[in-house]
Amino acid sequence: MIQLQHIRKVFNAGLPNEYVAIHDLSLNIAPHQVTVLTGPSGSGKTTVLSLLGCMARPTAGRIMLQDREITSLPERFLTQIRRSTFGFIFQQFNLIRGISVLENVMLPAYPLGEPLGGLKKRALKLLDLLNLTSKGAAKVEWLSGGEAQRTAIARALVNDPGVIIADEPTAHLDTGLSREFLDIMGDFKGQGKTILIASHDPMVHESEIVDRVVKMRDGRIIDAGVI
Repeated sequence: MIQLQHIRKVFNAGLPNEYVAIHDLSLNIAPHQVTVLTGPSGSGKTTVLSLLGCMARPTAGRIMLQDREITSLPERFLTQIRRSTFGFIFQQFNLIRGISVLENVMLPAYPLGEPLGGLKKRALKLLDLLNLTSKGAAKVEWLSGGEAQRTAIARALVNDPGVIIADEPTAHLDTGLSREFLDIMGDFKGQGKTILIASHDPMVHESEIVDRVVKMRDGRIIDAGVI
């Protein structure tokens, strides 16, 4: 479904502080599976996720999405792909303070111009699915850690993406909430979603929902895992 072909990513190219984050990396991501990227800080996990999710462009190499080369597409097309294909769950949740849980969940869909009634109905359905119905009108700063995590998951799913990308999603969660997150991801895997997670948490890459663990170090794959 997604292929990285001989990807190289360089930051500050040509400057004294030039940094090569990814070195000639090739990786195929199978659909409808949970793939975990693991490795120490600075190994390139987050950079790979940003490239996979069309949030950054590689310095060299090609990215294929469903047999379509997307590396050189104009930004407006990449933006459309991001909105329709990928749902992002960030380590810090990045919820917007001062507005409600429901409004946070609906935010990614506003640029698509969908009628508000249908969007609200879909967002409320996600809140119900994630046991957040009673929190829909609450400001996000009033939420517990688990409620904030589930709100971030609902927001990632509001455009019904085929691919969920999560960057260190359990880094600030206790054991119980980490298990809850993995259970939710297992449910979405069962619905046919493709899930990509970057994590150094053993609970994540040892989870039974995970199909493949890709180990990274210094911007390279050192173990591609079972395909």
